[in-house]
Amino acid sequence: MKSWWELGEGAGFSGNKLSTYQIDCPFCEERDNFEEAAHFEKKKPNSSKVLNFDTLKCGNCAGYVMVLWSSSDYDFHSGIHDFRVLPWSLTINKAPTHWPQAIQRYWVQANKSLQVENWDAAAEMARSTLQIALRDHGAVGKDLFEEINNLAEKGVLPPLMKEWSHEVRELGNDSAHPRPEQKETSLGDARDIVEFLDFLLEYLYDLPKRIEDYRGRRKAEKATTQIKKKTN
Repeated sequence: MKSWWELGEGAGFSGNKLSTYQIDCPFCEERDNFEEAAHFEKKKPNSSKVLNFDTLKCGNCAGYVMVLWSSSDYDFHSGIHDFRVLPWSLTINKAPTHWPQAIQRYWVQANKSLQVENWDAAAEMARSTLQIALRDHGAVGKDLFEEINNLAEKGVLPPLMKEWSHEVRELGNDSAHPRPEQKETSLGDARDIVEFLDFLLEYLYDLPKRIEDYRGRRKAEKATTQIKKKTN
């Protein structure tokens, strides 16, 4: 997104109203328990596009969040919108909904393990997430090493993604295959493995989703243009 006027264009949540059911209080983690304390708008010149500036008060802890949100200027029917929250919750309780359920579950566990400083568990969960993602894309092999190379040979993983995948595999191997004399996973390695995993998931799932959203937006824009021409 290169401009805030692009917020809600092409990707977001269903409807033209703010989805407070998707917002967690950053202070008490209560979800969808807000009342509007203030609302302001800024309209884009020569357009129906509006940026909404809401201040919401949590009904549980009385903390405040500021929400910038906007609905699409092109979706003529049900509408979509997107938002940004400040401050945002530092606790990770959910993964992107367009990821497969198993990947969401393991990825959340990896990040929660980081938050409670359980470095071994974070590394093992990240490695498991990697393996599920590769198998979801048709990887074949007797172990994770072969599965990574298999997808690389098929062209699913370009060379850089192959390298990152092996980094995740190697960092997670000690936790997945422990030995009696094994040292604990370090903070740096645990954070690195989860970060490497995020790069891979962005390539395998987020980028294709963005392309799909772009095509959907273009289709909606064309449909809206045709409707406007018919009504004029």
